[in-house]
Amino acid sequence: MGEKRIKVDGGTGQLGFIFFMCYVGAAYYFIDQSSGAFLDVVWSLIKAIVWPAFLVFHSMTGLGV
Repeated sequence: MGEKRIKVDGGTGQLGFIFFMCYVGAAYYFIDQSSGAFLDVVWSLIKAIVWPAFLVFHSMTGLGV
């Protein structure tokens, strides 16, 4: 039987770490701005995930696109 070779690709490990650190920083910022109630913290974590979309949307709106 033939020998089967498997190539393992690490992907974008360094870039993933940078994105993770950005998420942690955004989560810290939004949680710090919240009142500390449970639902406020949950909402802050959700905002930390989607803040880049809001940034792009408001940038495009500001440019008139």
